Amino acid sequence: TGHWEMAGIVSSAPMPTYPNGFPPEIIEQLEAAFGRKILCNKPYSGTEVIHDYGQEHEETGALIVYTSADSVLQIAAHEEHVSVEQLYDYCRQAREIMHGKHGVGRIIARPFVGAYPNYTRTPRRHDFSLDPTGDTMMDALVRQGHEVIAVGKISDIFAGRGITRSTGVNESNADGMEKTLCIQQEDFTGLCFVNLVDFDMTYGHRRDIAGYARATTEFDVQLGTFMEHMREDDVLMITADHGCDPGAPGTDHTREYVPLLVYGAQIRKGVNLGTYPTFAMIGATVSDMFGAG
Repeated sequence: TGHWEMAGIVSSAPMPTYPNGFPPEIIEQLEAAFGRKILCNKPYSGTEVIHDYGQEHEETGALIVYTSADSVLQIAAHEEHVSVEQLYDYCRQAREIMHGKHGVGRIIARPFVGAYPNYTRTPRRHDFSLDPTGDTMMDALVRQGHEVIAVGKISDIFAGRGITRSTGVNESNADGMEKTLCIQQEDFTGLCFVNLVDFDMTYGHRRDIAGYARATTEFDVQLGTFMEHMREDDVLMITADHGCDPGAPGTDHTREYVPLLVYGAQIRKGVNLGTYPTFAMIGATVSDMFGAG
């Protein structure tokens, strides 16, 4: 809901979460749809779940289904036993089942490779989101004939709606920024909406302080290149959909207040924006810039 709120959709009620795993009737429906048994069915760390259940998955063919503190249903499978496309099909089937009161925000495919105990997740993750429940800044821009270019998992989060072009999932923050720097060379009018997932997935949830610091330093170098190539009417916004402090206990998101930095030749310097009650001010600001509504 953080990305949705940035785009203008303020959710009146939280999406369902499953701190005790999914109820038996849901597991039965999923197993019937998949034609496979299900392992785990608990909130779990993504790297730990493949370590703890990967061997059994390889031996039995059962799928690893787990959740987190977020409104998600995640399906993990070894690429040598379940092809990535087959895993995506299982996620599409789960998306059809998980609606109404069980309408989780995302069904996530989590392919992995390797041999026990050295399993690793691959960058072929794919999110199957609920359709946005309202009008977004992207919808408003597209109606006016502007481009909306998605980098990373943005298209997945919005179920492809309001997106004119997507580069797909990034292999890393650096890859996402390389794609963004290439798009910056193009002549287009509209929005480029970028998600850099390593801060959250690779370092934040793993509580890897050194890795987080290294990723921030690498991003800072590419950001400097981006800023050097900005044109007179370009505007850059840097923010997040939630906090994920690598120094905090546990593995979940840590706070909802996040920084917002806005930069450009026509942006007044040194202004404190204060604290806003909603991420939706970002979508409202972008829409105002284009006179879109």
